[in-house]
Amino acid sequence: MAADTERFRLRRFVERLVQLGECEVHDQLIDLIDVGAVLDGNPRATWFKSVGPEKAEVIGNVMGSRKRLALALDTDEAGLLHEITARLAKPHKPVKVQAIEAPVQQVVLKGEDADLCALPVHLQHGEDGAPYISAGLDIMQFRDSGHTNIGCRRIMLRGPRTAGIDMIAPSDARAIFLEAVAKGEKTPVAYVVGSTPCDFMAAVCMNPPMDELEVLGALRGGPVPIVKCVTNDIYVPADAEYVLEGYLDPKGHTEPEGPFGEYVGYYGVVKRNPVFHLTAITHRKDALFQTVTIGGKHLGRTDTAQLTTVKTESAAWAGLVTAVREPVACFATPSSGGMYNVRVSIRQRVPGEARNAIAAVFGSMAECKQVFVFDDDIDVFSDEQCDWALATRYQGDRDTIQAAGFRVVPLDPSLAGARTGAKIGFDCTIPFGKRQSLEWGIPMAPVMPKANGHAKKSVADTLAAGPASFLELMIAAGSRDGRELVRELDALYAADKLTRHESGRYMLKGK
Repeated sequence: MAADTERFRLRRFVERLVQLGECEVHDQLIDLIDVGAVLDGNPRATWFKSVGPEKAEVIGNVMGSRKRLALALDTDEAGLLHEITARLAKPHKPVKVQAIEAPVQQVVLKGEDADLCALPVHLQHGEDGAPYISAGLDIMQFRDSGHTNIGCRRIMLRGPRTAGIDMIAPSDARAIFLEAVAKGEKTPVAYVVGSTPCDFMAAVCMNPPMDELEVLGALRGGPVPIVKCVTNDIYVPADAEYVLEGYLDPKGHTEPEGPFGEYVGYYGVVKRNPVFHLTAITHRKDALFQTVTIGGKHLGRTDTAQLTTVKTESAAWAGLVTAVREPVACFATPSSGGMYNVRVSIRQRVPGEARNAIAAVFGSMAECKQVFVFDDDIDVFSDEQCDWALATRYQGDRDTIQAAGFRVVPLDPSLAGARTGAKIGFDCTIPFGKRQSLEWGIPMAPVMPKANGHAKKSVADTLAAGPASFLELMIAAGSRDGRELVRELDALYAADKLTRHESGRYMLKGK
């Protein structure tokens, strides 16, 4: 049976987004310099049909909302984390196909014909060091196990066949590269440009050691068709739009790379990084080039912040399920870069679980700085509800957990160059055992049940059976007004027969 190379193609997903109103289409010719401004802060994905003198097709901001990530997994925004967790538990081994069956190798450019400057790569931010390929999934192999490693890494154009690669932060890719550098050897690598959101989410999630092509299959829900590169031995998804083949220079971190607008919303400075040498470009005949949004004032609408939420939530959830009996939901706010502010809701079984939850997230692979823990009646996706709970259930001197010396992400500018940083937890839960008390009850609009045909009772008759709230008196009397019951209560007060229970219920004296 032939492998399906269309089901998880990026173009198919984009067409679906257009139908759902999640993607706008620009048919007019647009210069590369203007692409960034159209994408910046745009709540929808944008499909440019004619970019630059080549009139290339470019898609941007595909993953710039949680809704679009959820659509890729056929779920909703609230169910995204649980769907990812469920799928990651079911990996699928990839299926190898021949080059003739691989759409990504319909066009093969090698040697002098392979030209990075012929791709529709745009300058994303005003102070960037050069145009960047921002939607690259890098694929490498571990030497010992032969497993495939997949990550997300940007590529700064340096020339037609060379580019700078960001390889500063600790990662498996960096470890693979440094091992080769120590031996004076090149590091074979392939960059996939133009992938389904499933593949990006798989690339950023924390996984146990395994071949990460199987992780791609897990989030897709089926085996990934893969094909061997034409100039190295790496296997790549055969249904991708573009693949850039080559190697990383064995000289190590030698090339100035940057500056670049980073996912935290500020510029990353110039750093020393490896040089990528291009050996081939392969692509579909009707390839759709992909760019992702990153940085700026509208972090919550960028691809990178939304993808980082997936990474953060997955890591935090892995810690929560080992520390809390009933974690309910977890949300990393995209406006914090998808990493630094994490909201958790739990169903407390015993005292102290809110603090356990905070400690679990602190100690997880999630790189958050602030953790907010709420009861399960709070929707962690609602800024309004979380703000209310923080304002009314949290006391700074009682409900704060603060500690220093934690592992950090160096891009955080507030660190001022420090190698470790602080974390703070906010216990925004109702004191244990108080959820059912009136002072912690949440006011709701009264609801009058439908008439049940029972005889209507006076206030006195109702209270003769025991204390009752005003609404219960209305229900017993079949009243949809209530003011006439106030008159009856007034008469009972006048006769010195009425009093109130500490709960507020009316009751007859002596009852």
